[in-house]
Amino acid sequence: MKQLQHLQYQHHLGLKQNVYLHKLFMPMALPLSTALPLIPHPKLPLKLKTSSITPTTSSRLLCKFNDSDMTTQLEILKPEGKKPEKRVNGIFWILLINLGIYVADHVFQVRAVKVLYLYHNWPAWYQFVTATFCHFNWNHLSSNLFFLYIFGKLVEEEEGNFGLWLSYIVTGAGANLVSWLILPRNAVSVGSSGAVFGLFAISVLVKMSWDWRKILEVLVLGQFVIERVMEAAQASTGLAGGIRGGSALQNVNHIAHLSGALIGVALIWLLSGISSQATEPDARNNKK
Repeated sequence: MKQLQHLQYQHHLGLKQNVYLHKLFMPMALPLSTALPLIPHPKLPLKLKTSSITPTTSSRLLCKFNDSDMTTQLEILKPEGKKPEKRVNGIFWILLINLGIYVADHVFQVRAVKVLYLYHNWPAWYQFVTATFCHFNWNHLSSNLFFLYIFGKLVEEEEGNFGLWLSYIVTGAGANLVSWLILPRNAVSVGSSGAVFGLFAISVLVKMSWDWRKILEVLVLGQFVIERVMEAAQASTGLAGGIRGGSALQNVNHIAHLSGALIGVALIWLLSGISSQATEPDARNNKK
C-alpha cells in the first residue's frame, strides 16, 4: 500500500515538472498592441529611357530612380560601322622584286641580271620593262624605293592592285621607250625613276580637287619629289664605254622623269575617257 502511494506521489511530481518545463521553454507571444508597426517604404517611380540600337551608332539604356541619390547607367556600345579596309599588297611585291634583283646583281654578282638592262644599241622588247626593276647602285635604289612606296601605296589604295601594276609597267616602259628614241645608241638605261614620276602624277590626279589644302599638298610634295629624285637618281642612263670592266659615265635621265610623268597623265586621261564612255549608255537607258 505504501509502495502504491509512493508511486502515485512520484507520478504527480513528474507531471508538475513537465508542466513547468513546458511553460519555461514555450515561446512567448507578444500582444497585438505591443507588436512593431510596419513602416511603409516610399514608392520610387521608375523611368526607363531607351534609344534605338542601330548598327552604326551606340545605344544607351538609362535607369533613374527619382527622389534618390542612386543613379545607375548601363551603356551598351555597338561598334561603329567602318569602311572595309583595302589591303595593300602590290606595292610590297614591287619593292621586293627591285630588292631581289639588286641583291642578285650587286651582292651575288649574277651575270644573267645584266641581260635585263636596256641597251640602246640593240634592245630586246622585254628590256623596256625589266630595266625598271634594275638599279645601278644602292643610292639609286634607296631613293627610288622610298618614293615608290609613298606614291605606289596611294595609287593602289585608289585604283587597286591591278591599277598599280598597270601604272608601274606602262609609265616605266613608256619612259624607257622615249629615252631609247632620244638618247644616243651607246647609252644603257636602268632604274624605276620613270615609273616613280608616273605614279606621282597618277596619285595626284586621282585625288585632284580644287581644295586649297590639296593644291598646297601637291605643290609641296611635288617640288620635293622632283628635287630629291633628280639629285639622288644615279645612272638611269649611262655606262658609256661598256658595263663590264670599263669606265662608266653616270647621268641622270631627265627625259625618263619627264616622260614618265607625262605618260601617267595620259594614262589617267585615257582611262577616264573610257570609263565615261562606258557609263553614258547606262545613263541613257536609265532616262528611257
